[in-house]
Amino acid sequence: MFIFAMALVPLTSRFLEEQTRLALLLMLLFCFNLSRGISSCAWLPWITVLVPPSLRGKYLARDAFVQNSGSFVTFLIAAACLAGEPRGLQFSILFAFSAVMGAISLSFLKRIPDAEIAEEIRTSKARVPWLSMIQHPPFKKLLFMLFGWSVAYGGMTAFTVAFLKTEAGMAEGRILVLTSLSFLGGLSSLWFLGSRLDRLGSKPVLTFSFAAWIAVLVGWCSLSGGVWPLKLWLIIALEFFMGLLAALVQMSNTRLAMAIIPVMGRNHFFAIYSVVNNVTLGLAPIGWGLLIDAVGTRSPIWLGLAWNRFTIFFAAAALAYLATLFLARRLHEPEAASMEELLREILIQSPQRFWLRFWPRA
Repeated sequence: MFIFAMALVPLTSRFLEEQTRLALLLMLLFCFNLSRGISSCAWLPWITVLVPPSLRGKYLARDAFVQNSGSFVTFLIAAACLAGEPRGLQFSILFAFSAVMGAISLSFLKRIPDAEIAEEIRTSKARVPWLSMIQHPPFKKLLFMLFGWSVAYGGMTAFTVAFLKTEAGMAEGRILVLTSLSFLGGLSSLWFLGSRLDRLGSKPVLTFSFAAWIAVLVGWCSLSGGVWPLKLWLIIALEFFMGLLAALVQMSNTRLAMAIIPVMGRNHFFAIYSVVNNVTLGLAPIGWGLLIDAVGTRSPIWLGLAWNRFTIFFAAAALAYLATLFLARRLHEPEAASMEELLREILIQSPQRFWLRFWPRA
């Protein structure tokens, strides 16, 4: 409903001022994200009941594959639609397309079997102990890590796009095509991890992913600081790994939440989990935007880098990932494998060991 309303906003340019249309679109976006947040609070406990613990990693890997394949196709459609000098009608077509796809998804949503809820839970009128739930030790550690991840990741998509637009001078259509490559990275998460998540656990995957995120941000710092030239293949590689690592973190976080959240109060635990995640992801770009605005056009040279607003953003995000890496090491997951086991599984015991043949030998 909200997306259908968004599709009408660009068509009102003849009788509504630009500021009014902007305010209307922001209001509809707020309502859309509010409804999406409510649905995520219901979705996670529902899937937790339907998917057996031994298959959750496998399910989430395939879920990430489907999400990223759909997003990849959508971004290509958006890039084709917004090529050249886009007008309001083109945005209306894209919003309408999104709304139609959402309506189609409802028909599949109705086919998913419902999850039985115990009668004592359904009819309980007891006060929800929110503070006690937040202070549940394994859940508390997960929330801290989730907050750190949301802060670090919250501005990545927005400000890499801004960097490509303002610093690299790329057109909107080309930026959308490059951004779509991150979803190819997300598709690769199925090949990279597959069903191993159930066997290895979430903790080593999160630790590996956050360490790799720091390396990716070093790459972005090198680009924005002028150490590396703005080569297309470098941007493609960074976008690809951003998508891969984002998918790994998302599926690992969800699987860990499914594993440590108690059965009693599951719906409320997942509500806290979803609110912390979504609110932080929403506020993080505002905070990063204030930092970028505060830096302005200054660009001093230090350590061989031009410390402009984007270099500072990428460096600060890397520090946030470093803090999140520390928080991930403190997560409670008794059956998780070690980092050494994860690397052995990926680099030696898996079919991908083929690539090690290209590694230089002493």
